[in-house]
Amino acid sequence: MSALSDEARILAEDTETLHKMGYAQELSRRMHGFSNFAVSFSIICVLAGGLTALQSAYCASGPGGVFIGWIVGSIFALIVSLSMGQIASAYPTAGALYHWASILGGRWLGWTTAFFNLLGLIFEVASVNVGCYLLFINLVLGGMFHIDTSAWGFWQQTFAVVLITVSQGLFIHMGIRTTTALISFSGYLIFFITIVLTIALLAGTQHFDVSRLVTFTNYSGAPGGGVVPHSNSLFYLFLIGLLLPLYTITGFDGSAHTSEETVDARRSVPRGIINAVFWSFAIGLVMEVAILVAIPDQAKAAAQGGNVFLNLLTSLPVPVAVKWLLYVGIVVSNYLCAMAALVATSRMIFAFARDGGLPGHKVLRHVSKAHRTPVGGIWLGAILSIAATLYSPAFAALAAGCAMFIYISYALPIGAGLLAEGKSWTEYGPFKLGIFSKPLAAATVMGVIVLIYIGIQPPNNILISYGIGLIALMAVLWFGIARKRFPGPPLTREAINARAAEIAAEEMAVLQGAAD
Repeated sequence: MSALSDEARILAEDTETLHKMGYAQELSRRMHGFSNFAVSFSIICVLAGGLTALQSAYCASGPGGVFIGWIVGSIFALIVSLSMGQIASAYPTAGALYHWASILGGRWLGWTTAFFNLLGLIFEVASVNVGCYLLFINLVLGGMFHIDTSAWGFWQQTFAVVLITVSQGLFIHMGIRTTTALISFSGYLIFFITIVLTIALLAGTQHFDVSRLVTFTNYSGAPGGGVVPHSNSLFYLFLIGLLLPLYTITGFDGSAHTSEETVDARRSVPRGIINAVFWSFAIGLVMEVAILVAIPDQAKAAAQGGNVFLNLLTSLPVPVAVKWLLYVGIVVSNYLCAMAALVATSRMIFAFARDGGLPGHKVLRHVSKAHRTPVGGIWLGAILSIAATLYSPAFAALAAGCAMFIYISYALPIGAGLLAEGKSWTEYGPFKLGIFSKPLAAATVMGVIVLIYIGIQPPNNILISYGIGLIALMAVLWFGIARKRFPGPPLTREAINARAAEIAAEEMAVLQGAAD
């Protein structure tokens, strides 16, 4: 009885916190600490970006670039997660980054953050689903059933991506109970498959040459299969390789986007964000070390370009049953990774539409009375992520765009907090950084500036066009429409109090729908 009373009290506090920010408890608050952690941990998924983006780092500056780059990139991600956790503890809403930027930097900054975050999340779902398809045809169809897919191209990929994304949307649509179960399973699966993969790699290693972990080799151009254009600068190539950890360890705002579905959100969400980044850093480092040590011929592996990991995995001297377990486990982990990212995307769309930030916002902010899920956000996110795979020329561009746009959306509210702290920002949650707050925020902003430089370098310079187009579109939309029509989130006490009756009606509607 005491435990039930404690949880009831915590749920009441969560709802009260949401009411104080001007929002109704429409979504179902069923997630606990591990489930919230699992959302970000699943989106990060070292078995997704840690494998599919490996070639960009290895074919740039060799094993040293992968090993040292993973450490450098992961430490930066930890710094960002700490700053993000502090803001999430103060303002636990589904809009997360967009809402934080609006509170700390004003309506325009919030609107801008929403667009960068939404674009980054769409690229995240798109890139992981393309990666899931490529892993499926190479590992399952090719590795298990020996089906020749070498002639497959655009239409096969598009058909597969549509099937994958629609199935993910259906699972999410069915409700937070189903979604939570799958994402929690994903958290355990990532740990298990990563451990099995690491053991299999080390068991098949011929010579444990750990010196290669700090050996930088210029594989750009032809020696690296043309994955990275030629350059004589190892430092430049090392920076390009940072896309491996920064693309992999991204999307940890997923814990924040599910704040309104998490019990004791002001404490659970910061823990979920930071723990997801830390454990991804730790197990990812062990996995990458095992891969690097297991490669028998470094130059030959680099020359294989995009097949660095796939060729290593298929040639492992382990029982067939172990290989099949790894093949299926890696593909399923990627599928659930993209599904978790689609969860975050749908919550972002729901929250932005709730505040009138998107056309057709009444449809997009609609919550299913039966399932208590934001159905408009789910299916718009699915459609946009499929569309992104149609117009982007390569997986690498999707991955680079994902990392760059999402980290920009991280830096905007964190940078606003740096300027607002101690001035307009005086309300904090239970998780506070104290004297470390401003230095970590400054490090986040400077690091993202470096990431923008990395993200627009060849072969990903198409993102310059994406960026210019996005900025031009945002300028037209803001000055032409949103500046006058976009109200933004309720920020003043008067605006929040004015929504009291509306909040009560919204909560009554979803409760009656659930009862029916």
